[in-house]
Amino acid sequence: MSSIASGTAPTTKSAACFRRTYSSRSMLLSSLSSSSSPASAKLLNSSNGSSSSSSSPKPFRPVMRSREADRLEEERLLHVQWQDITVKMVVDAPASVAYKLYADRELFPKWLPFLSSVEAVEGSPDLSRYLVKFESFGKKFEYYFLAKNLEPIPDRKLHWRSIEGFANRGSVRFFQRGPSSCLVEINFSFEVPHAFAPVAFLMKPFMEGLIRGGLESFAAFVKTT
Repeated sequence: MSSIASGTAPTTKSAACFRRTYSSRSMLLSSLSSSSSPASAKLLNSSNGSSSSSSSPKPFRPVMRSREADRLEEERLLHVQWQDITVKMVVDAPASVAYKLYADRELFPKWLPFLSSVEAVEGSPDLSRYLVKFESFGKKFEYYFLAKNLEPIPDRKLHWRSIEGFANRGSVRFFQRGPSSCLVEINFSFEVPHAFAPVAFLMKPFMEGLIRGGLESFAAFVKTT
């Protein structure tokens, strides 16, 4: 052994010992390979220096948003079409009364026929779920969105922005005009849905008609309260 380590040629005696040791190892491996027991197979694999690939630890790879995904999102935003609508109307009620009624979002379907339902998110009073249903251009449409109700100004302003689903944002302002009337101003902005992209120029007057009709229904609703 020392002669091999030192780089000198092995003697006849050391060579004979090496041949006997190698022959004994070959006989052992042959015996193990012919055995059908799992334990012997495991021992054979171990002696050959191989290991199961499934036992190898997988490298940690953090989940990250790809640059390509960011680029596509930026490109999409460049081509997004937004429409802005403003509708005003005098309502026969003090600003405080009109504000209180409009602040109850679950009442919206009573004067906004295109809103099928509005539900406050349990445990999150600043969030509301909206389901929009309407028919136009000979087709029925249904949109969902989750909106965050932003910090209001009591008796003067309510505003929101969607954080999921149909992209929109807006505000409702109340201006006192006398002891028993106020001006209600609705500002509404929305992203043109992909399905309407070919007729985007028609979306603004269509949505303006819906919002105006809703405000007229609100004015009538206020008189009944």
